Amino acid sequence: MKLLVVNGPNLNMLGFRDKNVYGSTDYAALCEMLTKKGAELGFEVECYQSNHEGAIIDRLQEALSDGTVGLVINPGAYTHYSYAIHDALEILHFPKVEIHISDVDNREDFRKISVTAPACDVKLAGEGVQGYVHAMEIVKERLK
Repeated sequence: MKLLVVNGPNLNMLGFRDKNVYGSTDYAALCEMLTKKGAELGFEVECYQSNHEGAIIDRLQEALSDGTVGLVINPGAYTHYSYAIHDALEILHFPKVEIHISDVDNREDFRKISVTAPACDVKLAGEGVQGYVHAMEIVKERLK
């Protein structure tokens, strides 16, 4: 079973960003952790990151026909204004979980708005990188 993990802008900079907000895990370590946890859950995990909105949309559209059975997505800043990513998410008819490392609902006002979450089944925030693992478990449960 293929699980797609999509990360938006600046998430490739984990480990360099404010460690008080995003923790000290770097992007490579995050992907390694998710690949290992995915194998335990029976998933083949693909980690995909882009700083470009159109590339993220293209990858989501590819998921329609590449065997993907579930999605974990952290749209980064696109969370707050990308109706285009929202529309691409709506097309996908498998479990989708939006994840945020920080507690976006208790940060700046603009971060409290997610235009992409309504196109997902669940939104998780504030669990650090472990939120990705939680999201994978939710996808697995929803596939049963």
